[in-house]
Amino acid sequence: MELNNLKPAKGSVKQRKRIGRGQGSGYGGTSTRGHKGAQSRSGYSKKIGFEGGQMPLQRRLPKFGFKNKFRVEYKAINIDVLQNLADKHSITTVDIQTLRDAGLASKNDRIKILGNGTLTAKLEVRAHAFSKKAIEAIEAVQGTAVKI
Repeated sequence: MELNNLKPAKGSVKQRKRIGRGQGSGYGGTSTRGHKGAQSRSGYSKKIGFEGGQMPLQRRLPKFGFKNKFRVEYKAINIDVLQNLADKHSITTVDIQTLRDAGLASKNDRIKILGNGTLTAKLEVRAHAFSKKAIEAIEAVQGTAVKI
């Protein structure tokens, strides 16, 4: 075996169809496009989603739901998490940067403090929103809740 007598395996390579090259080729005449109609003509392209006249899927299914583009999503943080932060790092003020440094919030998060858990440390908490229960818990230990 040498480079000049290498061949692909038998049956692995097919000849391409030479369409529209006369009747003798077997692919002359209609050139595999059938008789008449839009699909036999050049420049034809069916509409996206066309299902042969059957009612297309995007028209069979109803429209559903509503997305409010003005919705504001908050990252929820409970007061027991603030207590853990105060215990670990012995801090008196908790703000957005403190929570980011602790890995509890990312750069663009809006933060809401929720009232789940117990708080014993006197903290000044700065956040975008607070629940009523959270404000009560913070103020019960002489802390302050400051809305940004």
